Amino acid sequence: MTADVDSERPGEGPDRAQEAESYELFRDDWGIPHLRAADALTLARAQGHATALDRAWQLETERHRVLGTSASHLGPEAVDWDRFVRRARIADTARRCFDRLAPETAAWVTAYVDGVNEGLGEGAERAPEFAAVGLAPGRWEPWTPLGVWLSTHILFAGFPTKLWREEVARRLGEDRTTLFATDGPGTAGSNGWLLTGARTATGAPIVAGDPHRFIEDPGVYQQIRLACPEFDVVGLAVPGIPGLAHFGHTGHVAWAITNAMADYQDLYREQVRRTPDGGVEALGPDGWYRAHAHTETIEVAGAEPEQVEVIETDRGPVIIGDGPGTRGEAADGTFISLRYPPRVTGELGFDALPALLRARTVADVDTALDRWVEPVNVVLAADTAGATLHRVAGHVPVRPYANRLRVVPAEDPAYAWREGETVPLPRTEADGADGIAVMANERGLAAPLGVEFAPPHRARRIRELLGADTGWTPDAQAAVHTDTRLASSRKLLSLLAWAPDLGPAAERLRDRLLRWDRHMDADSTDATLYARLRTDVVHRLAAHPALNGVTGENDPWRSTAYPALFRPWLAALPRIGYALESLLTVGLLPYEDRLALVAASAEAVAAAAEETPPGPWGELHRLSPWQALPDRTPTGSDGSARFDAEAIRPGVAGDHDCVLSTSGVPGVTDLFARGPAARYVWDLGRREDSRWVVPFGASGVPGSAHHRDQTPLWVRGELAPVVTDWHLLHRTKPHRTKPHRTSHHPEENPAMTAATEPVAPALRPAVHEQKIEGFGTVRLVPVDPAADAELLHGWVTEERARFWGMAGHTLEQVREIYEFVDSLPTHHAYLALRDGVPAALFQTYEPDADPVGACYDVQPGDFGVHLLIAPAEGEGAVKGYTETLLTAFIAYVFSDPAHVRVVVEPDARNEKALARMARIGFELGPEIRKPEKTARLAFLTRAALGLA
Repeated sequence: MTADVDSERPGEGPDRAQEAESYELFRDDWGIPHLRAADALTLARAQGHATALDRAWQLETERHRVLGTSASHLGPEAVDWDRFVRRARIADTARRCFDRLAPETAAWVTAYVDGVNEGLGEGAERAPEFAAVGLAPGRWEPWTPLGVWLSTHILFAGFPTKLWREEVARRLGEDRTTLFATDGPGTAGSNGWLLTGARTATGAPIVAGDPHRFIEDPGVYQQIRLACPEFDVVGLAVPGIPGLAHFGHTGHVAWAITNAMADYQDLYREQVRRTPDGGVEALGPDGWYRAHAHTETIEVAGAEPEQVEVIETDRGPVIIGDGPGTRGEAADGTFISLRYPPRVTGELGFDALPALLRARTVADVDTALDRWVEPVNVVLAADTAGATLHRVAGHVPVRPYANRLRVVPAEDPAYAWREGETVPLPRTEADGADGIAVMANERGLAAPLGVEFAPPHRARRIRELLGADTGWTPDAQAAVHTDTRLASSRKLLSLLAWAPDLGPAAERLRDRLLRWDRHMDADSTDATLYARLRTDVVHRLAAHPALNGVTGENDPWRSTAYPALFRPWLAALPRIGYALESLLTVGLLPYEDRLALVAASAEAVAAAAEETPPGPWGELHRLSPWQALPDRTPTGSDGSARFDAEAIRPGVAGDHDCVLSTSGVPGVTDLFARGPAARYVWDLGRREDSRWVVPFGASGVPGSAHHRDQTPLWVRGELAPVVTDWHLLHRTKPHRTKPHRTSHHPEENPAMTAATEPVAPALRPAVHEQKIEGFGTVRLVPVDPAADAELLHGWVTEERARFWGMAGHTLEQVREIYEFVDSLPTHHAYLALRDGVPAALFQTYEPDADPVGACYDVQPGDFGVHLLIAPAEGEGAVKGYTETLLTAFIAYVFSDPAHVRVVVEPDARNEKALARMARIGFELGPEIRKPEKTARLAFLTRAALGLA
């Protein structure tokens, strides 16, 4: 039976179907994908497709992180993140930013997403993690890459540090606000350097470095090559993001970035109150006003769902503070909103990405980066003509300096951003007298833009190493990448040298460490001994009365006012460990107290070393990457996989302030999660002499030959060659894709099937899956016009489906019609499966892009649906069958917060259908005249279901 039928969209078809397109996928000996296509859009689609094949689980993880649905399969430990991204409105911001993209950029991003959706099914079959958690890959929307970028970088600038400074000022005094200023636990540092032709063997520039980020498995950077007639670029992509945002070499110009350590996100202390009708008001400069508020549900695997109220004031989303009470007075407690540029401006900077791929000169890179927004980066670039660039790129708002330091009052207009104004960003050429430019998060080019920067040790050491020689080659850069000298050890060792009244064992410890070369080498036992001493000093310093206000029972991380997600920024011991050098230098403790403290540590460490001699540093200093699930290691002759809690964690040299910045948490653990997420060397003389490496491998599939094959290189500091000769690559079979579209609406693309051959509906990735007690599991999968034409033809040509408008259509006409529907950005068709069996055809449309939109006053957030039940099913099969299916479909529609009201238009004579709509909660509207029928409009709002 039909719950709602319609003929205009299904009955219209294209003159002819577009032909499929293809791309070529090559791989080098390390499995790195090299993609070649006939045009930029096909190439973008190819990049998405190839990434889905290699990184399906990673992509699915990122999609859930954007939507705040990670806990639905990862369990309670993911709830804190899900709550934060929903409160921060990451997905909604991504949609806004997509809407503001230039049309050609939107088409390019959409093509990438189409490729992801096409490849996810096949990629998921290779990835054992999906089966482990019972998850099917979901649908990427055109805006999803922008959401991935936002969720990856929303904490990058470390705005929670303002919470820490707030606590320090309150507990230790206003004059101590920046006492712990250093490269803190929430930020991620990098190294980068440029050598002009005067210092290289070829006379052409070299750009090299390594981004230091939290290391994830699979890796956060993907080595890739993208080639079409317009450009041919190698570089490091972020899986889920088209193009090469941070590191690339076009053959004519190369660029690289580091974190500028700029401050461009603000926290506001809000006053909020509940209104009598259940809404929320906030206090602003002009008094109380209505704030946005709605409630969302976080599904949690193995636990009860959790509700989260999403509140947004004129400053931004409220990310800290539970919903206000029911009283009309201002609520007690802490309410803090986050203001960040993409939320304010609707700009993320993605328009720069395709321009970077086409760049041929430094000037082209410079112009492209004028459009960059998030995050704020320092950039180095050079081209084959010898031109160079050293600049800051991004969006830094103009506002009072106090906003950078602390949480500021929302109602005070003095702390508002100056609308439409940004801070001028420094830029210069990078060809100074010594032919060297360095960027390492230090207080350098970006100094006017931030508050806390990395200590200067890495930048100074890189410059020292590079300045000691000329005639540099790409291979020689490894000596810089892997330098382990720890300059920040100087202050602690200086105090140790003057420590009074040491016993014999401590004297021997002192003599040994003062002779140490201060290199944190993996085989060094002296490095281990120094690390032990540092740990003991950190703990003793934390126990000193001068820091009682922020340690022990007073540690801010114990505060219930702040979400657990922010605890890494609020815990005192890591703060002391990272700031140890400055805390041993400034006058927080009298000099005599510092000497006594170091002497006591020396005695304790020396005694322990007498009993247990230190082993090599590399035995303790091991990589501990983040993984959404524990490692999977193939076992058994059948290639089956199991979880292995003891993932391979190589021991590595380096330390926090070394150029080889493998950063543990001083005083807390010698394991490290931050380090070189990739290394690169871009040679502007001969691109084929460029080099790169990542911590694991090109593939994110456990058991693949290229899953972890680069790890030994990475540990040793070696680099793999960048292969540019197509004849030296291994060609795979050509991949055919569906044609790219030209529309740029954010709801443009339905999910695609993964393989080039028809895929059975039950094997396709679902856009929605819902288990209904006593009914079964309902899954919505995109219609594949070619594969489903026969099934659909049998349904839509029956007499009962006459209002569908296809009673006399041939099989070929039905196929062409759904190919046309498949090409529309505003209309989508899905098969509804009940326990894997096709049960209904479900179509959605946007009323303002549909003939029905001319029949009533379309409201923002309206979303239309049509439903055709399969012939063998219906009320006679299971009581309430259609109503149950329709309820599942509505749950899917309302899973997108942008959808406010569902619109249906059943035949006005269908009293049974109208009664069903009323039972579900639809409000009946007016009758409308359509060419094929007189319909009765009906509307169902989120509020009617208690969702708003």
